[in-house]
Amino acid sequence: MMKVSMMSTSCIWVVFVVLFVSGHVVEVKAVAYVWCSNNGTRCYGRSLACPSECPYTSSQDPKAKVCHVNCNSPYCKAECKHRKPNCNGPGAVCYDPRFIGGDGIVFYFHGKSNEHFSLVSDRNLQINARFTGHRPAGRSRDFTWIQALGVLFDSHSFSVEATKAVTWDDEIDHLKFTYNGEDIVIPVGPLAGWNPQDQSVKVERISTRNSVVVSVPNIVEISVNVVPVTKEDDRIHNYRVPSDDCFTHLEVQFRFHGLSGNVSGVLGRTYQPNFENPAKQGVAMPVVGGEDEYRTTSLVSSDCRTCVFNPERVAEKDESPLIGYNILDCTHQAASGNGIICRK
Repeated sequence: MMKVSMMSTSCIWVVFVVLFVSGHVVEVKAVAYVWCSNNGTRCYGRSLACPSECPYTSSQDPKAKVCHVNCNSPYCKAECKHRKPNCNGPGAVCYDPRFIGGDGIVFYFHGKSNEHFSLVSDRNLQINARFTGHRPAGRSRDFTWIQALGVLFDSHSFSVEATKAVTWDDEIDHLKFTYNGEDIVIPVGPLAGWNPQDQSVKVERISTRNSVVVSVPNIVEISVNVVPVTKEDDRIHNYRVPSDDCFTHLEVQFRFHGLSGNVSGVLGRTYQPNFENPAKQGVAMPVVGGEDEYRTTSLVSSDCRTCVFNPERVAEKDESPLIGYNILDCTHQAASGNGIICRK
């Protein structure tokens, strides 16, 4: 018996059910494999066995690890991973807002409330963020969080945003989605999903509400979680959050596939080869500026000073695509084994 279903970007998930007969005892084992189906990836054509600890690519338990394969990895090996954002991993943007770059370096970019900034800009991908926040009396800048993401690819646009709430309620879904400017509705419930007819993007819920994975095949996978500013956050950081807004915002983590060497954006530039991060190390909150360089006029525009999004040039070959940066892991050792050093 065989079951086949699509997995995130360039993979096919296959489960083989094998029957072992010994005397009168029948033992049933599920052997799961992921096949890398995109011929532009390093692991193309290989079927990779999922670990026994996480034999499936999805789960109704949002805390469970699932089988994941990065088909651009030099290892070509399936691994177990959580689908919710890891705020301490490369490509993460969480809190107020704290970034972890492709180089593993932590930095803060505050932006400005109710304005939009380019997080990633490449020839085939543009990701912007809308910032929300407020400025208490006596402060020189806003406290900010990321309220929405806008994604441009090919001729399409997609957005996901955290809806405003006076108080947080776990029983309410605080996510709103649009595709090409039209609202889309994704049923509440684990494993519910949505994709357009052309399969250009896929949205999967990874818990009943408030957590999704957005996949643009062979380009990017985005883990998204919506959370409020809690009373404890307010107490620790002295945000002085008003009583009529708990500032629901997004925690996100990006996994990129084949960024070019010219990628730009607040986060994107940290994936450039030989990028020197200007964030001052050794301080509690290393802040980087550049608001004027990355500001866009809307959530789904690519008109910032440093934006390079140009889908008409996607067919052009980049001499040095950044394959492998999206699997950089700086959480355990100084180097990931790809010739990349994690600078702390």
